[in-house]
Amino acid sequence: MAICGKEADSKCCAKVCLVNVYPEGQSERAIRMYAIIDEQSNRSLAKPKFFEIFGIAGEATPYTLNTCSGRVETYGRRATGYLISSIKGNVHIPLPTLIECDQIPDERDEIPTPEAAYHHSHLKHLASEILPMDMNADILLLLGRDILRVHKVRQQCNGPDNAPYAQRLDLGWVIVGDVCINKSHKPSQVNSFKTFVLNNGRTSHFKPCVHHYEVKERLSNLLKTPDIIPTSYDNLGKTVFCTTPDDDKLALSMDDKEFIKIMDDEFFKDASNHWVAPLPFRAVRARLPDNREQALSRFISLQRTLKNKPEMKSHFVAFMEKIFRNDHAELAPPLQEHEECWYLPSFGVYHPRKPNQIRVVFDSSAKHNGVSLNDVFG
Repeated sequence: MAICGKEADSKCCAKVCLVNVYPEGQSERAIRMYAIIDEQSNRSLAKPKFFEIFGIAGEATPYTLNTCSGRVETYGRRATGYLISSIKGNVHIPLPTLIECDQIPDERDEIPTPEAAYHHSHLKHLASEILPMDMNADILLLLGRDILRVHKVRQQCNGPDNAPYAQRLDLGWVIVGDVCINKSHKPSQVNSFKTFVLNNGRTSHFKPCVHHYEVKERLSNLLKTPDIIPTSYDNLGKTVFCTTPDDDKLALSMDDKEFIKIMDDEFFKDASNHWVAPLPFRAVRARLPDNREQALSRFISLQRTLKNKPEMKSHFVAFMEKIFRNDHAELAPPLQEHEECWYLPSFGVYHPRKPNQIRVVFDSSAKHNGVSLNDVFG
């Protein structure tokens, strides 16, 4: 409890260092932030806030991000010419090219603290080396194997088996592992539910009525009167709780039901024999902001990419021409004043086994002012 406080969850520390980052030759612009040291990543990443703090505009270019949840094609800016230094200021290391990524973990509970070291006998002498939690510093960097120096272990303190251990890196001391003592946690509240067994064998939170009486006839008495015995003893009780083959199937969610209703009401075949589906907007949703500025920026970035890659441009144009030729897209009507609208950015991706066949992705997950087209769909 001296480490975790009143939290019910355990505190498990990781390689997260408090550092200073600044543009090369401009140490007076240093910003304090946390950096995750992750040897499982082959590239170093930075959150969008990093680019905002240092005023990095740049061009967003596509890249592939492989995580535990799968493979994602996404866009991000690049930042070069920055240095990282320890809080003590005795180490200054040039950073590799940083790729913009908004999926860097933000688990502040994993940041090592002096308390975590102090309450373990084998780490107690290192408590003064661990920096206190800086609530004003955000986790903005993930440093991968493209900057190997920050991963080098200069000194290590192991301790007993299954106990947390400490390492001295060039950027400072870190603690790795579950630092809770005896893995014990006091919950903030305890819920207690009393369960009753009803006369029919079912459990319930409600106390059964004491004035309820039930009369049963023994099966031995039924055997003496064969004319009233059911044709199959296996059916006994099945008429009380009827079962069906669909009982174990997952039911539709409310969003699923709303989507199916929209499709049933508005899905139709037009005069040209094409099926037309409505946009499955939620019944209650926020109004979409005008994201023309964001879409225009993405379009300019796409133009630059296609200009530098003539073959990709040819594939991209052919793909879009096919969409218009098949009437899968049409020219949007002029906008009326104060009319709701949303511009859909796009980009092209290639399958590793089909290098000459592009697929244009219409990015409905792109957010503007914290809202994306996916957020308003059922």
